[in-house]
Amino acid sequence: MSLNNSSNVFLDSAPSNTNRFQVNVINEGHESSAAAENSDPPHYEETSFGDEAQTRFRISFRPGKQECYDNFLQNGETTKTDASFHVYDSHTNTYYLQTFGHNTMDAVPKIEYYRNTGSLSGPKANRPSILEIHEQLAKNVAVAPGLPDRVANGDGMPGDEQAENKEEEDKSGAVKFGWVKGVLVRCMLNIWGVMLFIRLSWIVGEAGIGLGVIIIGLSVVVTTLTGISMSAICTNGVVRGGGAYYLISRSLGPEFGGSIGLIFAFANAVAVAMYVVGFAETVVDLLKESDSMMVDPTNDIRIIGSITVVILLGISVAGMEWEAKAQVILLIILLIAIANFFIGTVIPSNNEKKSRGFFNYQASIFAENFGPSFTKGEGFFSVFAIFFPAATGILAGANISGDLEDPQDAIPRGTMLAIFITTVAYIGVAICVGACVVRDATGNMNDTIISGMNCNGSAACGLGYDFSRCQHEPCQYGLMNNFQVMSMVSGFGPLITAGIFSATLSSALASLVSAPKVFQALCKDNIYKALQFFAKGYGKNNEPLRGYVLTFVIAMAFILIAELNTIAPIISNFFLASYALINFSCFHASYAKSPGWRPAYGIYNMWVSLFGAVLCCAVMFVINWWAAVITYIIEFFLYIYVTYKKPDVNWGSSTQALSYVSALDNALELTTVEDHVKNFRPQCIVLTGGPMTRPALLDITHAFTKNSGLCICCEVFVGPRKLCVKEMNSGMAKKQAWLIKNKIKAFYAAVAADCFRDGVRSLLQASGLGRMKPNTLVIGYKRNWRKAQLTEIENYVGIIHDAFDFEIGVVIVRISQGFDISQVLQVQDELEKLEQERLALEATIKDNESEEGGGGIRGLFKKAGKLNITKPTSKKDGSINTIQSMHVGEFNQKLVEASAQFKKKQGKGTIDVWWLFDDGGLTLLIPYILTLRKKWKDCKLRIYVGGKVNRIEEEKIAMASLLSKFRIKFAEIHVIGDINMKPNKESWKVFEEMIEPYRLHESCKDLTTAEKLKRETPWKITDAELEAIKEKSYRQVRLNELLQEHSRAANLIVLTAFALAHSQGFHLCALPRGLEWPGRGRTPVSSPWRRCKHPSLAAAIFVPSICIFPPYWLWVPPSFVEK
Repeated sequence: MSLNNSSNVFLDSAPSNTNRFQVNVINEGHESSAAAENSDPPHYEETSFGDEAQTRFRISFRPGKQECYDNFLQNGETTKTDASFHVYDSHTNTYYLQTFGHNTMDAVPKIEYYRNTGSLSGPKANRPSILEIHEQLAKNVAVAPGLPDRVANGDGMPGDEQAENKEEEDKSGAVKFGWVKGVLVRCMLNIWGVMLFIRLSWIVGEAGIGLGVIIIGLSVVVTTLTGISMSAICTNGVVRGGGAYYLISRSLGPEFGGSIGLIFAFANAVAVAMYVVGFAETVVDLLKESDSMMVDPTNDIRIIGSITVVILLGISVAGMEWEAKAQVILLIILLIAIANFFIGTVIPSNNEKKSRGFFNYQASIFAENFGPSFTKGEGFFSVFAIFFPAATGILAGANISGDLEDPQDAIPRGTMLAIFITTVAYIGVAICVGACVVRDATGNMNDTIISGMNCNGSAACGLGYDFSRCQHEPCQYGLMNNFQVMSMVSGFGPLITAGIFSATLSSALASLVSAPKVFQALCKDNIYKALQFFAKGYGKNNEPLRGYVLTFVIAMAFILIAELNTIAPIISNFFLASYALINFSCFHASYAKSPGWRPAYGIYNMWVSLFGAVLCCAVMFVINWWAAVITYIIEFFLYIYVTYKKPDVNWGSSTQALSYVSALDNALELTTVEDHVKNFRPQCIVLTGGPMTRPALLDITHAFTKNSGLCICCEVFVGPRKLCVKEMNSGMAKKQAWLIKNKIKAFYAAVAADCFRDGVRSLLQASGLGRMKPNTLVIGYKRNWRKAQLTEIENYVGIIHDAFDFEIGVVIVRISQGFDISQVLQVQDELEKLEQERLALEATIKDNESEEGGGGIRGLFKKAGKLNITKPTSKKDGSINTIQSMHVGEFNQKLVEASAQFKKKQGKGTIDVWWLFDDGGLTLLIPYILTLRKKWKDCKLRIYVGGKVNRIEEEKIAMASLLSKFRIKFAEIHVIGDINMKPNKESWKVFEEMIEPYRLHESCKDLTTAEKLKRETPWKITDAELEAIKEKSYRQVRLNELLQEHSRAANLIVLTAFALAHSQGFHLCALPRGLEWPGRGRTPVSSPWRRCKHPSLAAAIFVPSICIFPPYWLWVPPSFVEK
């Protein structure tokens, strides 16, 4: 709709039935005088563009001063002015706050529409669906006042107004942190851990300044690449609680997330022990200096560590508020301690410090300490393994992602800045300590060099001290011997001790908080059902108290080891495995090319992330190869467990996206592959209707398409398109889910059509994709063709012709009881409803028993108990239940049993293949594939072919040679020499009786009557038509006799049927050729078939329980099995 400057746009109201918009002209006086004269409310006069217009929008303008209109139209005025709009104009906001439309059923974009269910940031609103809007337009009914405005504003339909977000209310008082307090502080405290004060000097002594910086740099490369990948993942959507587990599970899926979640939570729990042991070591060193040991160093570490972890547990349980306050205090102490160290390096050292190896900044010491000097049993990677846990604190902020105000902004900013600051500090400390302190010192102030003594050329010797005896006996001081070097170097030693306490306790506290949070998120997802107990939270912050206790138990167990160098490598591999998966998650999400991968953090590269993942894996093996192997074994088994359990979650992972991309690429690549006979496989479109209504037809098809061909279960909804489409769409997901639940590798497709045949035509033409298109139509035999309406029979035969027209082969499957069990399913649903009502009644009676006494409700229950309501049996494999009830007749019982017969293992027997015509080999291929299946492997192939009486042996040898060339294993070959003989009179009489109702018998009527009957009933068989195909009829009736004679005990008969010729108008002449002439007559009472192998499955025809009839006319090359 366009607006121009002409006032006719507002005034011309010529009726039109095609307008989409309804414009209401509202007459209102704007003059103050007019307003004063008329004290009544404004009167609106509406003019519609047609009584039957489909009104999606209603646009209202107020006639006032003409210049107001002209100004609005010419200038595109969208803001409210006194000249154009009044204060009480309820439509004003629509013009500049919503969209171009007013009173529209369409909703403007709003964040509430894109939230997940149960979002912590607010309730999820439901926008009107296309179907709702479309139906509203079609009905042309009056809309409730204000409803379109509410919908356009994103406020939802009226039902949404009553919705309450209970979870939001519950969490309104939860503590949330910003990027500094929530991420930066925690990451810095966790990275500046025990290694900074009591191991970094030892690392510099072993590896030297050069390799020490390289060790720090290599660790920083790993953490930086991981931080970049983590930042990309965090900024690609809402981040909730769970830290690394949440990032990995939502990116790669529950299999990877579930396996790494347990490992990562366990690693954090062990990290608590590592930091506490570091703290305890410092305390024990202080006790040594004051000669106040309790027992011995090892047991003292255990005692102090146990007491410490109990105190930390109390702080954690007190809540995140207290924990956050403690972290800030500890950071201040830590920063003061680090500054104290750098200040101490420039304060001139006294003789005591010199005897312990500290000489301030000396070029000779820097040069001597620049290269490595590994002691026995140590090397670059062993030293790296000791240091690397110091860099594992980068996830401290992400681990409490559920407690951050804006995780998408806080995690990248705080983590990357923390990595930079801590890296500078680590490198600075390493260089300074390496330039000030020698590797070995005795601590004896008398070890000075006096004149005349030989100097061994060491830096200490040049500075006046002789520490040469350290080469022969262990010394207590120096970089390689004293873990308290930083305390010695600092300006005020106790501050370093406080810094050590601060670093270790803060890191331990952060890990003690992280482990339960991650573990709680894992348990909430219910991936491991046995761990659901730990999902419960307490208080306004949803504190995982049960997780705290579990973390405490794990930490205590490792504290008892009391050896820092033993604990550190254990968790290094676990953390590296987590880092590897974070990097791989970023790479995988980028590689999957999902439109949903749109991280706001653009400083990342998929190949850099992949390099980071590979680097993490390599470092794992470098640090400790056997620990890496154990880590991967644990991950593998957890991955297999989660994959087997198949948790019912859908997180839109990159694994799902990559599955689509792979399938798309393979499908496109398949289009370039030319057809070849060796690559032919049955690709079936099965007319099952709903897959649960004809399970036997689906089972037999699935038996020869599973893992080898395409199978599409198709359903046609016949009727008014609007109703059919609604019914079809509502059942799509349910029916596909039924296939998955029953482990049937098939697709479900449905169409809505005016008639059944048109729907099948659409399916035959449009089903499939590229080379993965159906080449075989599988349908059930129409058992009720005698009683069915003519249009049904016409459609059935016509579908076979249509398949031939589209060059698609046809397989007609028949069992005695038929395939359709929809009536049984309906009865089962009714029984289940009755059972639910009975249980509800019983529950009501129990609730009211004390109030009602023995009155009417109890009597009613007793009456209900007398009803014959049978409980449905339990569903073990998702198959149809066996319902033993008087409500299901004997016939239905047999039908249910027959519907499940292909789910059972077929006993020893035969599959009889009547290869009467060369159909390209499909008649042989299907039974051959069946014999490869577990349920059919005990069945042997018997081949029946036609031949001449005087050449039976020659024909048999030739067929055996052909089958050997095809590599088709068979048990027997039978050549039928009398296949062209006339049938006996009894069989022919049965056939004549069968077609009698469909004959015209025009020879017994006058010419006028005969011509009239031909016009009125063109489907009836004329005498001429019957005579023309009499020989063919003889052959089919004779074939029926042979099937009865040779194959009545077979488990399965596969018969090559003849192709149907097109018949003009589909008159009944096509019907017997399609349905009658294969010998589907009524069985005589004396028929020997009544004593068949499976009497309960026996058909009321001259064939055994099951038959498959693939017509020979297929597009499959005749030589498809030659090679």
